[in-house]
Amino acid sequence: MKTNKTVKKIFILLLVIIFIYAFSKSYTTHSIDNLSYAIAMGIDTADSDPEKLKITFQLSTISSSGDSGSAQNSTVTNVVEASSIDSAINLMNAYIDKELNLAHCKIIIISEEVASKGIATEIYSLINNTQLRPTANVVITKCTANDYIKNSESDLTKLVTKYYSLFPDSSKFTGYTTTTTIGDLFNGFSSYKYNNTAILGGLNNPEIETDDTHNTSGGDFDITSGQSPIIGERGTENFGLAVFDGDTLVGELTAIETLCHLIISNKVDSFLIAVPDPNDNASTIDMSVSPKKNSKISVDIVNGMPYIKVHVFLNAKIFTINQNSNYTNSNNLDDLSNYANIYLKNQITDYLYKTSKELESDIDAFGNYAIRHFTTFTEWIDYGWLDNYKNSFFDINVDTNVQSSLLLTES
Repeated sequence: MKTNKTVKKIFILLLVIIFIYAFSKSYTTHSIDNLSYAIAMGIDTADSDPEKLKITFQLSTISSSGDSGSAQNSTVTNVVEASSIDSAINLMNAYIDKELNLAHCKIIIISEEVASKGIATEIYSLINNTQLRPTANVVITKCTANDYIKNSESDLTKLVTKYYSLFPDSSKFTGYTTTTTIGDLFNGFSSYKYNNTAILGGLNNPEIETDDTHNTSGGDFDITSGQSPIIGERGTENFGLAVFDGDTLVGELTAIETLCHLIISNKVDSFLIAVPDPNDNASTIDMSVSPKKNSKISVDIVNGMPYIKVHVFLNAKIFTINQNSNYTNSNNLDDLSNYANIYLKNQITDYLYKTSKELESDIDAFGNYAIRHFTTFTEWIDYGWLDNYKNSFFDINVDTNVQSSLLLTES
């Protein structure tokens, strides 16, 4: 009996020793006070060597005690040049007094210069980092990633981390950009059915004049980042999308082209457009538009070329009109619906031919519909959808039901 009690005490003592040993190292080296959390990472070409990278880390200065010095943008920025992202992290660990941690990294910013050379190596390296969450958004910026990070702080959003988390959500009610995570890019690089996009960012510079190609039917919506007329405290903006072929940046979409992409992909809840007034071609009518139901898409292969049909169904409500217009009349509303259909059909058609003929990139995942025509995966691979997308021709239909707002409805 005494022997059993002795064995039990020894067993309990061993358990205590094991637990102390197992958790003491974790506590001492991985507690929040011993970690430095990166909230943003920027990737540029190194100034000293075009074969190297310049990595910008934006680090939070908030400690476990909550001592941030300020409730506002409590961050510091460090820059290092290295041959790879992993080497940059290792060098940064040797420089700062804490271990760099990517668990709270909200956004990865990559310059166009880097993206135009291909970013598979960088994305694979980041996705292989167990700390980084696959939900971190990716921005391709028209300025340097370092400049984007330095100009992202604003008095409107007191915490820059909140800005990084919230700004992609604006796509749900504007359609001017959309969320793109590092997980999305990783999955798309290995796809045989579609190509990738990423958020297009840049510096807010209202002094830049857009060229003639950005002042046509799109009006205020025919802009990309760096071209908006906005003057504000924050120095960055996010309009449009960066378009990839494989892992290589091949072009960009304007705000109106991005909206067309989101309409087809059923990724926008509502948006505002301005269409010509049927009664006054010199004026436009602002309308709030929302999807009535999901777009109907079909893909056929005709003489070896993709024949793509897209049918869009929308509801619209009048926001702003000419004071002399009368859209309480049902006939006038029908005319306005037809004008809206023509306007949106032209925009979507131009957008799709741009993706197929100019960019040669299927970012609307039409390959998901085309693959049904092939009986085996080998046939699908031999056809080469992503190579044949440039031969596509399109049939676009838009059905818009326009209603007067409540203030304009006749009693």
